[in-house]
Amino acid sequence: MGTPMQVVTPGWFSARCRDRDGSQVDIDTRLLGEVSAGQWLLVFTGAARELLDEQRAADILAAIAALEAALAGHYQPEQHFADLYHREPQLPPHLQALLTPETPSS
Repeated sequence: MGTPMQVVTPGWFSARCRDRDGSQVDIDTRLLGEVSAGQWLLVFTGAARELLDEQRAADILAAIAALEAALAGHYQPEQHFADLYHREPQLPPHLQALLTPETPSS
């Protein structure tokens, strides 16, 4: 599972990054190229795979926290997924068209 980490100190094909608990680790950035301090990276097994914006990083970190809470028996969907909790399901347009009532023929 990928984890967002924030670049603290960029280097040559690597970066010192801060993980979720505040620890700093060295991450391989060869798949992304040059990175800058403050950027968010999606990291799998010690290698950065994707650049993230701050909101996407926060969303992933919130999902990981929700998973950890669920595993500990403390899951509350209205708290952990507030952005999705009251959302109506959205169908793609081609399926929405199937639900539109047809006008009866005269």
